[in-house]
Amino acid sequence: MLTSEEQVFTPEPINTNNPGEGLIEAKPYELIYASTGKRFCNYLVDLICFFILIFCWAIIASIVSIETVVEFEETLTNPILEQLISMLLFALFMSLIEMIFRGKSIGKFITGTKAVNEHDGSDISFNTAFARGFSRLIPFEALSALGTPCIPWHDKWTNTLVIDEKLTKEANKY
Repeated sequence: MLTSEEQVFTPEPINTNNPGEGLIEAKPYELIYASTGKRFCNYLVDLICFFILIFCWAIIASIVSIETVVEFEETLTNPILEQLISMLLFALFMSLIEMIFRGKSIGKFITGTKAVNEHDGSDISFNTAFARGFSRLIPFEALSALGTPCIPWHDKWTNTLVIDEKLTKEANKY
């Protein structure tokens, strides 16, 4: 039984046309949306992992060449420029992680969720992962995730959705 926050997405039925046998309609595969709470948890975990990565990079860079780090810090006196660079790096981080793990980020591994293609539930491509990551650069994009079901702009614009893998597997047992 689905709770009020869990939503079901059913792609179009798959039809196969076998000559002489007519049209056979397969049972549709149901995709269960990840809850808003799980999506928020994904975001927090991914953001924390991103900051840990940046912190580790800064430590390594300062060990290798403290002068370079000081020069870089002196060039970033504009807080808007700092924010833009951070946003670009986060978009790149999310793109690469979702590309490598086919729709899963570190947060999605923890919560048991996955980004899939909306039409058929298949794994997302490298291009789609890249588009999802860089769609997050749009100002106030994070606010689009509010609501039930949670379908932020980076999902809508790339025709993807984040599913709960366990609930989707249970819903499709034949």
